[in-house]
Amino acid sequence: MPDRSAFAVSLVAVAWSGLAGTPALADTAGDAAAGADQTIVVTGRGLDLPPAAAAYDRVELPRERLEQTGSGRIEDALSAVAGFQQFRRSDSRSANPSAQGVTLRALGGNATSRTLVLLDGVPQADPFFGYIPLSAIDPSLLSAARITRGGGTGGFGAGAVAGTIELLSAGPDELGVAQGSLLADDRGDTDLSASLAPRLGQGFAVVSGQWDRGEGFWTTPLSQRVPASVKAAYRNWTAGLRSVAPLTPEIELQARVSAYGDKRTLRFAGADTTSLGQDASLRLVGRGRWGFEALAYLQARDFTNIVVSSTTFRPSLNQYATPSTGWGGKLELRPPVSAEHLLRLGADWRAASGTAFEASLNATTGAVTSRRAIGGRNTDLGLFAEDDWTLGVLVLTAGLRADRWAVEDGNFTESNAAGLVTTSNAYAPRTGWDLSARGGAVLHLSQTIALRGSAYTSTRQPTLNELYRPFTVFPVVTRANAALGNERLAGFEVGLDLTPIPALTLGLTAFDNRVRHAIANVTIATNLRERRNVDAIHARGIEATAALRLGKVSLDGSLALTDAKVEASGTSAALNGMRPAQTPKVAASATLGWHPARNWALSLTLKHVGAQYEDDLQTDVLPAATTLDAHAELPLGSGVALVFRAENLTDRMVFTRNQAGSIDLGAPRTVWGGLRVKIG
Repeated sequence: MPDRSAFAVSLVAVAWSGLAGTPALADTAGDAAAGADQTIVVTGRGLDLPPAAAAYDRVELPRERLEQTGSGRIEDALSAVAGFQQFRRSDSRSANPSAQGVTLRALGGNATSRTLVLLDGVPQADPFFGYIPLSAIDPSLLSAARITRGGGTGGFGAGAVAGTIELLSAGPDELGVAQGSLLADDRGDTDLSASLAPRLGQGFAVVSGQWDRGEGFWTTPLSQRVPASVKAAYRNWTAGLRSVAPLTPEIELQARVSAYGDKRTLRFAGADTTSLGQDASLRLVGRGRWGFEALAYLQARDFTNIVVSSTTFRPSLNQYATPSTGWGGKLELRPPVSAEHLLRLGADWRAASGTAFEASLNATTGAVTSRRAIGGRNTDLGLFAEDDWTLGVLVLTAGLRADRWAVEDGNFTESNAAGLVTTSNAYAPRTGWDLSARGGAVLHLSQTIALRGSAYTSTRQPTLNELYRPFTVFPVVTRANAALGNERLAGFEVGLDLTPIPALTLGLTAFDNRVRHAIANVTIATNLRERRNVDAIHARGIEATAALRLGKVSLDGSLALTDAKVEASGTSAALNGMRPAQTPKVAASATLGWHPARNWALSLTLKHVGAQYEDDLQTDVLPAATTLDAHAELPLGSGVALVFRAENLTDRMVFTRNQAGSIDLGAPRTVWGGLRVKIG
């Protein structure tokens, strides 16, 4: 397992290749290109999408949609695709980071991500918890987001039981030589971001940073506040360096190093959480006759959390460190088979290890009552093959994936206040193979009508957190379960894409997805739950999209209607027929945009999320919520623009937690204003 010193060496090596190597590599490539009379095109992206990508329910959000939101946060932008959700409705200012699991199609059940999230091909999930560090992803640095709902079997396909979100970084053409923004809201919170994107030879580099902070808003309703209640204060920062350089006219090297820090206070004074991360990655992309993509990455993460008693308002648990490491890589080859076939062959490797260190405290005296160390290691080796076959207006695709997974070194140690070990569990290692497959077809009946259909299977390992770490959200205690098995998806869908006129595109998908052995937090007694594999979560539904462009006006809409139910028996039989926790039946989004003149941009976004249940037994309801956001950018000249944003313009009360009547709320009406500057 890599240690922190090894990680530091890797960071230095990647930074050197990104900065020192780029001009020299670019010059060498430029000389070679000149000799061969070739033009070098550096994109900073991976290999192109295969022809049959359209067989699956896929939505692409362009840069404009990602930037023009009421909050300026990535989860707000992605929620434009109905059915996207975190475990809770809270955003990345006011949620516990460990609850920021991302899923699609109401295939939830707990706070772990069931959707694979990639940034330039690199998995983003936390190695220990499985959540996505959303506050570390700046939408202003992205070129696009591709959201594919349904299972995946390609690179890093294990874990994509609800879909895949691919985030693509922007380059100098979109960022300009330099850009920056400074905004403040009506509470005094601020958001500062900047980037430099110079061209270096025939390559480029992007240096970026963001800092946002604020005293936040009240998540506790006025009627439930006590002297210890505080606003959801937050302090977040990110910094990154990305460089891209050509090695030959057909091969480019992409390097990235980044770091982030996130501190939040939740509900009570002293209830602080922090998360830290440092990431590095290298990607080599070849676009010649033999296409290839080779990727390696390394992640170091840490997490702390202080739980404050809701009766004494003093700390009851100090999770003082959770160091974890994720590392892995991918190799994909595209051999030249024929003009009609695109064959993809590859392998990927992922590993995650970590340990949570906690101290239980007497919530009255503050004295330590026990200490725990909890951790383990998970690995996955995947082998995949997929072929797309183009037969005129018909494109067929079929893929197969085999995963060799291992759950190892699981341990739970607890000692008393005197340091004497009272519990010491070392869990037996487990290994196995999972086989996944997918296939689909796209039939272009005409230039305006396309029919598509697909079927797929996929798998997901439980996280270290799910396997080994118990937790408490007062007064409910949730036990871990080291015997958890892998989740297994089986699903199919059919869809129709229409372009009746050039200005209008429509999409409709009907799906049936079933996740066997789904991991859920199952109530087993009053205020006591345990993570268990239920028989299945079965979701059926309809997803619709629409996009209209009429001159300077645009309208984008998304709708998801989902009937999701838990299938359970035996000791979990009480859940049978219930809707999974935190999953609505209805989700919808609509954005009206207007560009009255060059560089002017105004938009309104209406979002609706149906009622959902806080718990697995459907006792506590989170009412439906409809919110209206706004964004406006007004140019002043010379690359300077006024920017205004507004969240929840109608000031709706959005319930994000309801634990037996103890309520948390989402963001109230919030108005932002500031300046944005772009040079080049």
